[in-house]
Amino acid sequence: MKTLKEIRQPVSNEMDAFEPRFRNAMKSNVALLDIITRYIVKRKGKQVRPLFVFLSAGATGAICESTYRAAILTELLHTATLIHDDVVDHSYFRRGMFSINALWGNKISVLVGDYLLATGLMVTLESNDFHLLKIATRAIKEMSQGELLQLEKARKLNIDEDIYFEIIRKKTASLIASCCATGTASSGASPEMVEKMWHFGELAGTAFQIKDDLFDFEASIDAGKPKGLDIRDRKMTLPLIHALHVSDASDRRYMTRIVKNHNTDTLQVNKLLKMVQERGGIEYARQKMTEIIESAFGVLGGLPDSPHNTSLRALLHFLIERKS
Repeated sequence: MKTLKEIRQPVSNEMDAFEPRFRNAMKSNVALLDIITRYIVKRKGKQVRPLFVFLSAGATGAICESTYRAAILTELLHTATLIHDDVVDHSYFRRGMFSINALWGNKISVLVGDYLLATGLMVTLESNDFHLLKIATRAIKEMSQGELLQLEKARKLNIDEDIYFEIIRKKTASLIASCCATGTASSGASPEMVEKMWHFGELAGTAFQIKDDLFDFEASIDAGKPKGLDIRDRKMTLPLIHALHVSDASDRRYMTRIVKNHNTDTLQVNKLLKMVQERGGIEYARQKMTEIIESAFGVLGGLPDSPHNTSLRALLHFLIERKS
């Protein structure tokens, strides 16, 4: 598997140039806001989403100034949603560091998220990039619907596989779809190509989420001790959904009862994780993830051969083989 540094190679100059532009976009004359945005930059992650933007632009046309704005827009949108998610989920750590709400409280966190979202929208409006704004607002709408659908279904735990895929398509995959579509739109590609790359991003984002689902279970196998964090949060992930589907009525009731009523009992959670493994839930999720990635490769097969296309393929491999 290629490293991220190797995958970035075709757009390494653009990614380096993007970083100071991103920092500059967040600047404010409000001292508190400036302190918080500097902290956000300090704890930045792998920057996979801007990478999708630049590689998609290069694979479908030419990288230009509009591409930088697309990358800034999607990274600001991503950062805003993470801050809001931490508030909703009462999470106090993000990438091994304190979350914004842990340090500054929920009220300030929500306002900072709103500021970043508005800043991203202004970046495109000031340059009349209305085609990028249209794509981004589509993603914002999808993400909101996905979150609400998950909350609605989580109350009764009545999530089947179709509902699961609808939730993650909206909640997670739509943002990566937006990255690929805005990058493509910025390159001057046709509307048909933009929609094609939105679909590619949806596939990539869906596979990315399934990999996240698998971390709990794969960590259990590799380390010899289960985590079960998703079960503790009453999240219905694909391995669990499949295990419930292939179980008889008695076992389904038992497994569901653990998720509903005993999700903080380590012994009970361990039993449930073992049942999921025994019923093929982990292998089934891996198989689905592989099928989805193959579909994504099929989309890229219709694009001209280029270093950017090759790196997009390598990035897909990285997403499903990563260890964290």
